[in-house]
Amino acid sequence: MPKISAYILTYNQAEKIEAAISSVLWADEVVVVDSFSTDRTPEIAKSLGARVVDVPFNGFGDLRNRAIAACQYDWIFSLDSDERCTEAVRDEILRVIDGAPAHDVYRVPRRSYMMGRWIKGSGWYPNYRQPQLFRKGSLRYTLEPVHEGYENLSGKPLGTLGNAVWQLPFRNLQEVIDKMNRYSTLGAPKLVGKRVTMASALGHGLWSFIKHYIFKRGFIDGWAGFVIALGNFEGTFYRYAKRYEEKQDWQPPPSKAIKKKDR
Repeated sequence: MPKISAYILTYNQAEKIEAAISSVLWADEVVVVDSFSTDRTPEIAKSLGARVVDVPFNGFGDLRNRAIAACQYDWIFSLDSDERCTEAVRDEILRVIDGAPAHDVYRVPRRSYMMGRWIKGSGWYPNYRQPQLFRKGSLRYTLEPVHEGYENLSGKPLGTLGNAVWQLPFRNLQEVIDKMNRYSTLGAPKLVGKRVTMASALGHGLWSFIKHYIFKRGFIDGWAGFVIALGNFEGTFYRYAKRYEEKQDWQPPPSKAIKKKDR
């Protein structure tokens, strides 16, 4: 059977990394690509037998390309630290690579769990990110800092697995806020060259909320669906607002030293 590498991107994920690695211990190697975590993430990863590779963060596209380069086997399975492989996905992957694969690059559906429930709407199920199973040399990521794209280099169409990995995107609402803030900052440079105003920031934010809550049926997921839609509103609004702020280059009003008044 061909050998397979599993890689996981991390930065300060000490509370999640054990479960992520444990779900891919069936792979022939587990590579943790860490951007110099300051918590126990590398220590935990090494204790579970993973190989830790330190890579400075220059955007997720570059990070994933560096992760591919660090993997040594013919097939690669990409897992994020908030994702969990299941036995069904493991078995399907092993069947695919042990046969005569019709594709070199495969998408993998995700099933997300948030606020105590499996998410059915909100555009989150079935949810796909970049292809997660591919033959080495058949996939390259584009260099956007966040929400990076990919290029299929194989000449064959994409395949899709039938079984879903689990995603546990947020431990708590603080993580929702933290991710919104980080991703809106990383996404602001992608708006360079576009006309951005505070009104357009509000308009794009409102449309993102309506799209996720109404058209993608977030309302069927109760308060979790509302929080997902609200998080998309905030992330979109602040992405545009941060770009607008960069263009304005606001400066504080001039001030001068105020000395004692003569009496």
